[in-house]
Formats: sequence, structure tokens, C-alpha cells
Amino acid sequence: MKNVTIRTLAKMKREQTPIAMITAYDYPSSVLVEEAGADLILVGDSLGMVVLGYDSTIPVTLEDMIHHTKAVTRGAKRAMVIADLPFLVAHLSRDEVLKAAGRLMQEANAYGVKLEGGSEIIGQIQALVQAGVPVMAHLGLQPQSVNKLGGYLIQGKDPSSALHLVEEAKRVEAAGAFALVLECVPEELARQIRDEISIPVIGIGAGRYCDGQVLVFHDVLQMGGGDFKPSFVKTYADVGGLIKQGIRSYVEEVKGHQFPAEEHVSHLSSETQQHLYGSGQKEKEGIS
Repeated sequence: MKNVTIRTLAKMKREQTPIAMITAYDYPSSVLVEEAGADLILVGDSLGMVVLGYDSTIPVTLEDMIHHTKAVTRGAKRAMVIADLPFLVAHLSRDEVLKAAGRLMQEANAYGVKLEGGSEIIGQIQALVQAGVPVMAHLGLQPQSVNKLGGYLIQGKDPSSALHLVEEAKRVEAAGAFALVLECVPEELARQIRDEISIPVIGIGAGRYCDGQVLVFHDVLQMGGGDFKPSFVKTYADVGGLIKQGIRSYVEEVKGHQFPAEEHVSHLSSETQQHLYGSGQKEKEGIS
């Protein structure tokens, strides 16, 4: 199959072919996602929470993003890999934003970058696009602004905020974004935005009528740990439970002297044992 490009996604929107996007943060998960047929891989700053153990995405640095994106792009050959610009970077000067995006593309081989925000970063989006950087926009709930928002809350629920999100979507499209992630907004609003802009709208907690969907790798496979699970997440396989079960069995066998067993070990020849232990010395018990 051909590599996924901006033109691929535009065609999928025109033809109403759903776009499947999922996060990945390392080489093995990237290979699995690629082989499973996903169209896009997002190296999200959500890695701060699901991989690095932070309470939010805010502590994630540009160096973190470069490190993990490098691993992901080594595994993805067909899927488009988009990397998040981490906290505050999108709000820096245009030169600094360009340098950060350039590092993600040149050093980590990302196809493009994702930025959270609307009107306040339109200039940065325009600068990136003019410099040849593919930009995916992100509106609705913006995890990097969770402290300002007061929590992970649904956005656009009242008339004024809903209209504002529609206008913001039009602005990021006009600035040159090739796609839009829409997070945690009512389904009806997401459908309206999808119909009013020409670029693909990829939803997460935004209902059934977006051009595509994105979920976090660890949520899909129940690998995140903890009891909290967003209502918009569906678990497709309890891989986390299987991993825990497998490790528990390993620990029990080690403690019970069951592992390693005979089939897991190698032995010295009798001649080597004689040289090692000395002539006339009895071979060590259990070694032949």
C-alpha cells in the first residue's frame, strides 16, 4: 500500500472513507499499529501520562517528543506520523516554533506536527505552513491548557462557545492546517464543524460524525493502569490484564524454583568440566 499523505486524507474526506488514527510512543507499538492498518500515528504528548507517569501533559519537553518520535518513525513505513508540539512551544516566537517543528521533522522524521490552540496561534500555524511544515490543528478540549480550563471538561456546550469553536475551526483551516483534531465536544457541534470546513476532522470524544477517530494506544488495549477511563474510550483488548497475568506467572515460577527448567539451560561438556574443576574432582551435581 502507498504511504499516507495529505492528499490521501483529503481524498478520504471527499469520499467519506473514515480515517483511523491512534497514538504510539515507541518502536514496538508503532510496528503493531502499522501492521494493523492505521492511517495515522500520533506521537502525542499524552506520552507524559501513559508512558512517563506524569499527572498531565504539561511536563513533557521537546526532547521527550523527539526521543519518542524517533522510535515511532523507525517502525512506521506507510502510516503518517504526526508529533505533538509540547506545552508552550506553540506560543513561543515564530522562529522558535519553526526550530522545534524542524527538529521533529529533521531529527525524528515526523511527517508534520500538531498544535493545540486557535486564534492565539494562527500566526505560528501560518509560519509553519509557509515553511513547508504540515500542521494538524487541535481544538475543543486542549490538555495542555487543563489547568486553565479547570479539568478535562466537555467544550462548546453553550451557544456562544459552540459558535466560537466553529469560527476557530474555520480560522485554522484558513491558516493552512491540513486536518483538525476535535476533542471532547458534543456530537452535534462536531458534525457542524465537519460540514463547514473542507479539511478532515478527527474526533476524540466528539461523536460519530467526524471524518475520523483517534484514541490512545494504552486506552484501546487497557494498558494504562488505574481505574479512570474516559466515557468515550472503548477497550478492544485487555492486553494489560494479559501482561500482568504473564508477569505474575513468571514471578511465581522464579520464586518456586520452576524457572528456569532443564529446557532453558545449556551445559558444559565433560571435558570442559574436567578442565574447569580439575582432574579427579567429581562433576558438579546437576551438570553432566
